[in-house]
Amino acid sequence: MNRREFMALSCAALLGGFAAGRRAAASTAVSPNIVYVLADDLGWGDLRCMNPEGKIPTPHLDALARAGRVYTDAHSGSAVCTPTRYGILTGRYCWRGRLKSSVLEGWSPALIEPGRMTVASLLREQGYRTACVGKWHLGLDWSTTDGARAGRDNTDYTGPVNNGPTALGFDEFFGIPASLDMPPYVYVRDDRVEEPPTGTIEASPKPAYYRAGPVAPGFKMEGVLDRLTDEAVGVVRRHHERGDGKPLFLYYPLTAPHTPIFSTDEFRGKGETNAYGDFVFAVDAAVGRLRGALADAGMDANTLFIFTSDNGCSPMAEFDELRVLGHIPGGPFRGHKADIFEGGHRIPFIASWPGRIPEGTTSADLVCLTDLMATAAAITGATLPKDAGEDSWSMLDGLLGKPPSRPRPAVVHHSVNGTFAVREGQWKLVLGPDSGGWSPPKPGSPESKTLPKVQLYDMEADPGETLNLWDKHPEIVRRLEETLKRFKETGRSV
Repeated sequence: MNRREFMALSCAALLGGFAAGRRAAASTAVSPNIVYVLADDLGWGDLRCMNPEGKIPTPHLDALARAGRVYTDAHSGSAVCTPTRYGILTGRYCWRGRLKSSVLEGWSPALIEPGRMTVASLLREQGYRTACVGKWHLGLDWSTTDGARAGRDNTDYTGPVNNGPTALGFDEFFGIPASLDMPPYVYVRDDRVEEPPTGTIEASPKPAYYRAGPVAPGFKMEGVLDRLTDEAVGVVRRHHERGDGKPLFLYYPLTAPHTPIFSTDEFRGKGETNAYGDFVFAVDAAVGRLRGALADAGMDANTLFIFTSDNGCSPMAEFDELRVLGHIPGGPFRGHKADIFEGGHRIPFIASWPGRIPEGTTSADLVCLTDLMATAAAITGATLPKDAGEDSWSMLDGLLGKPPSRPRPAVVHHSVNGTFAVREGQWKLVLGPDSGGWSPPKPGSPESKTLPKVQLYDMEADPGETLNLWDKHPEIVRRLEETLKRFKETGRSV
């Protein structure tokens, strides 16, 4: 038995041991509600249902896994957040557009191209009510006092915030512009700042790391996760109260456990490790609140609930502290957030849909977060135009426990500095000598200059990426190089 099979069977055994409780019958409605929760910097190994060796309790996410399907080989479209979020909402790799590396900032202009179909606009066309609550981080076109590009000194917080979620298919939005450690520290509701900043907050060192910048009077960083969860719960309750028969699409990108890492009184010590563990426990509690709201509204029986993460865990979690306590956020994988290695982009992925997705099951299928667009189209019976979802492959058959009608195309991985990798079946080719990110060997380091120009790993035999086989299989290197070249030249991978 190879390592990939062992991991899948181990997770299946764990979930099978969990299996119990109510089996809700699926609604007779044609289209389910879709709730998509995106954690921020949560590692593959941070959830007990993914990693039985993990030390952080995650009872609500373990319950979600019992009720649905865990994917052990799921990947974000990038090893950092902005490009992954672009891919989730557009079904297109972000590197095809203007952002070739790194991430946006709080005042960055809108990234998603005008007129491009998003998952929200697709589902709204199919009769859904659509809502986004949480961390946007895809750029906004701020009003300014001088007509120039927005920045720290010229943003007009009383004017409209253009080309944000409500211009991209969402009926409503409440959230923050970018990561919680990036100014401006304000809430945006639909296309207006809820409360303009009147002061400035000084920078804070880690673990409660954040940058200096303007802050609104009522913006309290320690309370942002709760405030956003209150808003997400409110979306569910209002949708239920309308009672108009429309299905709901709720996209909830969390701000946690990304920095600033807070261990608040309510959760202090509950993570059984360090402040990061407490924050992961708070994320788990937020998911529990949202699932509880769906159950209270009677919506859970016909809801596809997906929980995942935008990339791997950040070293700001204090890996050395966690390792001493026996917890490794990346599980068995090499690297972490920002890297082209698996720890940068292999992420937890759990999906539940009562009566449709088999309970307590595990899949080792290769999937990518760009796949939401094609999956939503398959669920609703929509046909995607040729200029939409260029890198999106429907997961519907796999979610329902059916064999795919066609094999999945290769997945392209991307690191913070723009290093590419291609994964097809058991093989992963990295188009660079180093991590492409923050872990050793770092780009430009003396060590990286002595290494082969490419890296080839057998992910079934060597999921830890310890043995570079580039010189043993030149034909596979050539084939995967040609695959990536074709994906780039044709403008699509599916």
